[in-house]
Amino acid sequence: MFGKPCFKLNSKAFLCFFQDEIVFKLEGDAHATAIGITGAKLFDPSGKGRPMKAWVQVPYELQEEWKGLAEKAAYPFLNQ
Repeated sequence: MFGKPCFKLNSKAFLCFFQDEIVFKLEGDAHATAIGITGAKLFDPSGKGRPMKAWVQVPYELQEEWKGLAEKAAYPFLNQ
């Protein structure tokens, strides 16, 4: 995805690596929780102020959050 390593389920990306951080595709409460984490931000791969609304970028310093966010990002794709 965007030339970066990513994880997919059913041919759809739900997580990718970008600038030594992980970006998660999230919805609803999971998205709100993730974007509320201090240091997390909406993913803007172009750097031109046009973030992708469903994708949240979480820095390395917050790696303790990654596993839970990965599970939440994968969940919608597990039953497709």
